[in-house]
Amino acid sequence: MSDTEQNKAIVRRFWEEVLNQGRLEVIDELFADDLVDHSALPGQASGRGGVRQAVEAIRGAFPDFQTAIEDQVAEGDRVATRFRSEGTHQGAFAGMPPPGKRVTVTGITIQRLSEGKIVEEWTNRDSLGLLQQLGALSG
Repeated sequence: MSDTEQNKAIVRRFWEEVLNQGRLEVIDELFADDLVDHSALPGQASGRGGVRQAVEAIRGAFPDFQTAIEDQVAEGDRVATRFRSEGTHQGAFAGMPPPGKRVTVTGITIQRLSEGKIVEEWTNRDSLGLLQQLGALSG
């Protein structure tokens, strides 16, 4: 397997095992302890602990959370993933009470890998659309 294909497989494990299945123990295998997340959620810790914190918050608020990888492209040490996530808001999220609404958010994440671990990431997600679906914003 080429390095590019191996990097794509590592990133797919994050989306499938960590986000979709909630297997937090896999975070230690996939992420460098000193991960740099350029698009961390407000209040999110740095490094690998921040990934765990973000996943716990998302899965706590949206217990049926699922993400589909719609496209994935890799070159060199970077993997770009276009995704579509869905879930039902059943727990507190960003200070908002759970209205029980089903929501969808799309985005693109670019992750840089080194020595088989994700060391850096950038995510651009439709946060405005998510807030509108949750009723936090009109529009």
